[in-house]
Amino acid sequence: MLRSLLLFGLFALFTAVFGCKKDSAASYDCSGTTPTYTTDIKPIFDASCATSGCHDAITQERGYNLSTYAGAKSAATNSSASLLGSIQHSSGFNAMPQGASKLADDKIKKVYCWIQNGAPQ
Repeated sequence: MLRSLLLFGLFALFTAVFGCKKDSAASYDCSGTTPTYTTDIKPIFDASCATSGCHDAITQERGYNLSTYAGAKSAATNSSASLLGSIQHSSGFNAMPQGASKLADDKIKKVYCWIQNGAPQ
């Protein structure tokens, strides 16, 4: 009986520790797609992310300033999984833009491909 309880306890602990991971962000085919921050990404971030009270130069919510290339590149290279998971509304991530609809798939693909291509300016 004690052995059964011990095994059940170990199983429950293993499941709790290793079963609670965040979903990974979806991937896209970026063949022939090389978005740049200035042309493609800044307009998306300015309209949906770098707004007053969010990820703008003044507020920098959670330390992210997506209104500049340096800030956006830092977010893309240091926490790309978090950035992509959030804009894709993946479970385990804070859905962004907060309180708004998910970005259109073509915009999410641009952000994804921008990151995959090294976040060019």
